[in-house]
Amino acid sequence: MQTYSLLREFADSWMLLALTLVFVGVIFWAYRPGSRSAHDAAAASIFRNDTRPKAAPTETEPR
Repeated sequence: MQTYSLLREFADSWMLLALTLVFVGVIFWAYRPGSRSAHDAAAASIFRNDTRPKAAPTETEPR
């Protein structure tokens, strides 16, 4: 039972601090200055090889 108590104390103090710092670091990494172009490129990557569909002719356009 002593090992459990030691690990529980470690998890409640230092591991909580370490995981909080990792979380904050990931948030800062995602919102760092200059990362917008990388995020935009990743968001548009699924559409990279698609072609745009042609619009249907309207009533005012000649056929």
